[in-house]
Amino acid sequence: MKLVCLGLNHETAPVEVRERFALSDVALDRETETLMTAAEVEEGVVLSTCNRTEYYAVVNGESGIEELEDWICKQRDYHGSREGVFYHYQAREAAEHLCRVASGMNSMVLGETEIFGQVKKAYKRSLEGGATKLVLNKLFQRAFGVGKKVRTHTAIQEGATSVAGASVELAEKVFGCLQGSSVLVIGAGDMSRKTARALQSRGASSVIVTNRSYDKAVDLAEEIGGRAVHFESWEEELAHLDVVIAATGAPHFVVKPQHVEAVRRKRKFRPLIMVDIAVPRDIDPEVGEIEEVYLYDIDTLQELAGQARKRREEQLLLCEDIIREEIDKVTLPAVND
Repeated sequence: MKLVCLGLNHETAPVEVRERFALSDVALDRETETLMTAAEVEEGVVLSTCNRTEYYAVVNGESGIEELEDWICKQRDYHGSREGVFYHYQAREAAEHLCRVASGMNSMVLGETEIFGQVKKAYKRSLEGGATKLVLNKLFQRAFGVGKKVRTHTAIQEGATSVAGASVELAEKVFGCLQGSSVLVIGAGDMSRKTARALQSRGASSVIVTNRSYDKAVDLAEEIGGRAVHFESWEEELAHLDVVIAATGAPHFVVKPQHVEAVRRKRKFRPLIMVDIAVPRDIDPEVGEIEEVYLYDIDTLQELAGQARKRREEQLLLCEDIIREEIDKVTLPAVND
């Protein structure tokens, strides 16, 4: 009997392959049930997110992991190349890998917290379905403890590592709290969407979207739970806004000093965060000279995100020490084989 992990993720497989193996919540229930009927599998947990699909199992026999890979490919009707696509871990390496995943150390965004909840959900599904026993129950409980310890005793999740996240952090430094704040998004592209969602996650309650194509503004507004305004009318919204995100494809400045000057008295000179993530820039740099305006461009945001990534990477050695220390405490036959 031995513990194994078989998976693929954003580092080993292109998106068209990851899509083939991705599983919805409904499919995961079925996959876990079917996995337990596979030859040699005694226990199993299936984890599937947008960037990874992994199978943790306790198997019998020397050929257990190869049979598991064959079974997975057959389930997905996958006949493409397997070279470099899958990774395999056994015994202690499998246990340590699970701890890294739960701690956000193996994520596309180093230190992200969402994966912790996704791992817990995957384990709960298998636990309630009777697919876990002594080995995986102990292992996953240990991994959850490691994830919490890593986040408590290291700085792996400090500092935003994306432009959207850096925008939010800068806004919070000005306002202290974004609860109830109002946001205008100029442009309806992917970066606008990510930044608007990041602001919403920190408490922004009102999101307004404008775009030269009004239909695209409506689509984005509906997607993020905001409202759309015609491009000719966005200036009227400045009087009550807290944050402006500009990300259009315009070849010239869209937001100019006179736009802000016209509403300063109505605003009672309240602080205004302006985030320009467009290239060429959407916001005239002279807007940043207005006393209560805090203007940040894409270079500033990328620099801040890069600095945060470096700080997080420096924490990895400390995280590894925690994992080794905690796995040393695990007395599982499948780990120590």
